[in-house]
Amino acid sequence: MSLTGDILARIALDAGALIMQVYATDFDVERKGDDSPVTEADEKAEALILAALAEADPALPVIAEESVAAGNIPEHGNRFALVDPLDGTREFINKRGEFTVNIGIIENGVPVMGVVYAPALDRLFVADSRFSAWQATAKPGGAVPAPADRKALQIRRAPEAGLTAIASKSHRSDETNAFLETQPVTDIISAGSSLKFCLIAAGEADLYPRHGRTMEWDTAAGQAVAEAAGARVTETDGAPLLYGKTARGYDNPHFIVWGDVTVPVSA
Repeated sequence: MSLTGDILARIALDAGALIMQVYATDFDVERKGDDSPVTEADEKAEALILAALAEADPALPVIAEESVAAGNIPEHGNRFALVDPLDGTREFINKRGEFTVNIGIIENGVPVMGVVYAPALDRLFVADSRFSAWQATAKPGGAVPAPADRKALQIRRAPEAGLTAIASKSHRSDETNAFLETQPVTDIISAGSSLKFCLIAAGEADLYPRHGRTMEWDTAAGQAVAEAAGARVTETDGAPLLYGKTARGYDNPHFIVWGDVTVPVSA
């Protein structure tokens, strides 16, 4: 069986159902070695995703957040998956709904397929390929939306009145503020997890600067969705954000997600 966007959607919806079961309980929060939080939902969802991907594509190596934290990093070539079973664990712990299931497929350093699912919001975003993405309303554990219920994702034209950027309203870094001052931004909104990428893909925002640490599993699925909708994701110098950075321990450099906005040419 070859992977498709529909298969990724099915896996994400099932993982979302497990996450929401835990969300409804008085769950415990533990700390990983880097002091980041982890819950039963992270672990259960990752186990489900790993099993489902192994069934759908047995030869596909998977780099998954909780497995990496436990020291399990498989060897991989040019094609592999990046999984964050619960992106936005802090949002989950604080009972804010902006957390997501992220599954991205990488080929030759580039995200070519992915799913981002926000189970508390019933929002599903799928990149079937590098050039086709859609969104739909979907309940955790529910059916994969039929084609008639899907809306194609496409970035919007940059509004003449000014851009909407996605950034913290109260805790922005000096780097982010300096960048925003170079752009015709008239509104700033905030969003959790990989929803930032998806809001640009859906034409709800235009620009997302990230001057802070992220890991490849945080961004691969969202980048697949955003780029399939016409966005570009670059490092701050304009070079494309690529994947499989083993020498960096799968850590990302700072990056920017651009909607219908001019991207600087990489030196």
